[in-house]
Amino acid sequence: MAFSDGLLLTFYGDDFTGSTDAMESLARAGVRTILFLRPPTPEALAEFTDVGAVGVAGDSRAMSPEDMERVLPEAFSRLKALGAPVFHYKVCSTFDSSPEIGSIGRATDVGQRIFASPFVPLLVGAPRLGRYTVFGNHFARSGVDGKIYRLDQLGPMRHHPVTPMLESDLRIHLSHQTDKEIGLFDILQLESREGGEEERLRDVLGDNPEIVLFDVLYDEQLSTVGKLIWDQSSEEAPLFVVGSSGVEYALTAHWRAAGELAEPREFEGPGEVEQLVAVSGSCSPVTDGQIEQAIQHGFVDIPLDPARLVDPEGVEEESEAAVEKMFDQISRGNSVLAHTCRGPQDPRREATARRLEDLGYKGLEAKLKGGRTLAEATGRILRAVLEGADVRRVAVAGGDTSSYIADQIAVKAVEMIAPAAPGAPLCRVYSEEGIMDGLEIVFKGGQMGGKDFFVDVLRGTTKTLA
Repeated sequence: MAFSDGLLLTFYGDDFTGSTDAMESLARAGVRTILFLRPPTPEALAEFTDVGAVGVAGDSRAMSPEDMERVLPEAFSRLKALGAPVFHYKVCSTFDSSPEIGSIGRATDVGQRIFASPFVPLLVGAPRLGRYTVFGNHFARSGVDGKIYRLDQLGPMRHHPVTPMLESDLRIHLSHQTDKEIGLFDILQLESREGGEEERLRDVLGDNPEIVLFDVLYDEQLSTVGKLIWDQSSEEAPLFVVGSSGVEYALTAHWRAAGELAEPREFEGPGEVEQLVAVSGSCSPVTDGQIEQAIQHGFVDIPLDPARLVDPEGVEEESEAAVEKMFDQISRGNSVLAHTCRGPQDPRREATARRLEDLGYKGLEAKLKGGRTLAEATGRILRAVLEGADVRRVAVAGGDTSSYIADQIAVKAVEMIAPAAPGAPLCRVYSEEGIMDGLEIVFKGGQMGGKDFFVDVLRGTTKTLA
C-alpha cells in the first residue's frame, strides 16, 4: 500500500507498559504517537496535530476470555473507525498469556470478527529488546544476567504467578487459546535468496493458515517483514496484526527503507529533577535489583503491606500511613520508592495470598483480585502524594500495576518526551485535572530497564536501544 499523510497505524495494548513500548518505537522513528487510556473520539484526537499513530493502553492481559468478549469489540471497532490501514493488537514480547487469562488467541478471534483480514500476521520477535523467534520458538534476553534463554527456560516467565510460560513454540502455546490454523514464515524463508519474499509468503499462504507467525533474529530482517505486512494493508480494509513492538519496529524500518520517513528523531535529555516518587507492584527479580540500587543511591525505602491493602478493613489505615511517610520524606528533600513486593521470594506474597483466601478468594480469582486491588490502592496512595507534594516526575514499575495506576491518577493520554530505558520511555501526561496535566511519568514492565533504572529516571539519564 502507498504511504499516506493521515494515520498510519492504530494499536491496542494489552497492558500499559507494553503500550508505551509501542509508542516509543514509533516516536523514536519520527511518527508522532498519542497513547490514550480509552479509544478517543475524532473530536478528542483533533486536539493534537500531525499525529501518525494512535494507541489505547488497555488491560486485557489481566482479562478472562469472557471479559475480552465484553470489552474488546467496542474498543477495536472505535479504533478501526479512525481509518488507519493497520491495526495492531499489542502483546508483551514474552507472549504472557493463557487460555484462562490474557488469552491472545481469544483477542485474535475477536479482532478477526471485526477486521476480517486475509490472514493475521503475528510478529513477536524484537531484537532491540532481546527477543528472538527462530523456527517458531521464542527466546528472550534475561534482565538479570543478560543471557539469552528459550522462553520456557527463562525463570521469571516459567514461574510467572499468573501466566507461566511452559512452552517456547509460540504456535503450540497459541493453539491452546484459538482454533485458528497457524502457519510459519521461518528464518530460512526470510533469508532465502530464491525468489522474492512476496512469492515465499504466497507459498506459506498456500496452506490457508489463518495466522502466520514470522520468525525474526536480526534487526536487519525487520524491514522485510514490515514490507510484507504493509503490502497486505489498505485504508479501505485495515489489516489486523498481532504481536509485540516488533510490529512497530518492522513497519518503521520498511517505511524508512522506502524513503517515507526521515532519520530517526533525536530527543533532548529531560534533565535531572530534585526528587522522584516511585511506586512498584512488580515481583520481578529485575525490579528487585533496581529497587536495591535506588536505595543504595539515597532513595528512601517505603515498604507497603499488601495484605492490609487488599483487606477492606485495613486498606485505609495502611494507605494513610504510607502517604504520611512519603510526605515526611519528600519534605526532607528525599526521593521515595514505595513497593508491595521485592522479588519472587518476598514473604509478603504468601501473607497476601493467605489474607485473600480468608476473604473468600482462591486460585486464579485470588491472583487477579489481589493484583487489581493492590494496584488501585497503590494508585490512590500515589495520587494523594501528587496532590499534596510539589513533585513533577514519577516512575511506576509493573505491567498490570501501571494500567490501574494510570487510571487512578486521571491520565487521559501520554506522549513520549525522552527515552528512559528501552521499552519504557519518559512521558508527558495529558489530563483534565490540572494537578496531573504535564506530569512527567515513566511506566515500566517488571523485566525492563537496567540496574540503575530509578536513579537514571531521577537524573534524566537517557538510555537508547542497542
